[in-house]
Amino acid sequence: MNLFAALACVSALSLAGCATAMGDVRTFNDPAMPTSAQVHAQLAAQAQARRQAAALPVPVATPVAASSSDGGGSIYATAAATGSRPMRLFQDNKAREVGDILTIVLVERTTSTSKAQTAVQKASKIDMAAPSIAGQSVTYNGKNILQASVKGARDFTGGADSQQSNRLDGTVTVTVVQDLGNGNLLVSGDKKVRLNQGDEVVQVQGVVRISDIGADNRIDSDRVADARIVYGGRGTLARSNAMGWLGRFFNSALMPY
Repeated sequence: MNLFAALACVSALSLAGCATAMGDVRTFNDPAMPTSAQVHAQLAAQAQARRQAAALPVPVATPVAASSSDGGGSIYATAAATGSRPMRLFQDNKAREVGDILTIVLVERTTSTSKAQTAVQKASKIDMAAPSIAGQSVTYNGKNILQASVKGARDFTGGADSQQSNRLDGTVTVTVVQDLGNGNLLVSGDKKVRLNQGDEVVQVQGVVRISDIGADNRIDSDRVADARIVYGGRGTLARSNAMGWLGRFFNSALMPY
């Protein structure tokens, strides 16, 4: 196996798990997390089933007195028999049920600074005078062979300085995919915009608290628990900014130099 083939094999192993096309953004694909499309499809199927059930001939039932469970016959009854959403007289129009949508305002700000300096110096010296035997120095060709001197020095200086700042602004409208039952909602959604030669992708997943949702049905991203936020591109423009596979190998941890 020649050198090029060996580099290709090692690079393939080191780059395993990368996106299908290098440079394209990778979104979170959790099989346990239902997507908004699946939720809307399920709700649409339930609505279709209710419409079909309503179209069937209904046997004539004997009239019964209105009870408190059905709202006493008022126009604000729960409508549990039809399965439709109840009308709430004293609640706002915030998202609170599976299939509802709400808007997440992206206000992500991250800043990190790291600086380190290290200096090590060490010097040592050992001198051993020439001993004499029976009052005479031990020489060979006129040189004292028992005299010794050892010197050593070590010096190391290192420094590092790193600064990083990230900012993400925008809005993404997501769908409630699960009601956790404790006042929290599991939400998920993404936005895909096709511009010229590429696509822009924004994905948001996380848990929000109903009480944190504003009256305009919006919530800031810094109030989303277990947030997963992805922003990036797909297509020609995104791939043009990606390093090639050979360059990635020489910048990977497998490179010994």
